[in-house]
Amino acid sequence: MWVQLAIFVASVIISYATRPKAATPKPAAFEDFDFPQSTEGTAQVFVFGDVWIEDWMVVGVGNYRTSPIRR
Repeated sequence: MWVQLAIFVASVIISYATRPKAATPKPAAFEDFDFPQSTEGTAQVFVFGDVWIEDWMVVGVGNYRTSPIRR
């Protein structure tokens, strides 16, 4: 039993030491998002609530944070 426990501990240490290091992702900018936009003169439908519609467009996008999130 002690041999199995020692092998397990050794394998955990080796797997932790040889794991790939995660690169920190760069924060998303507003330009990274691709929102569908309405064209000039297209009729715009405003829906309040949850509903499925065939044709949709983004009329307004907001509430984006410009300050870093602190924990």
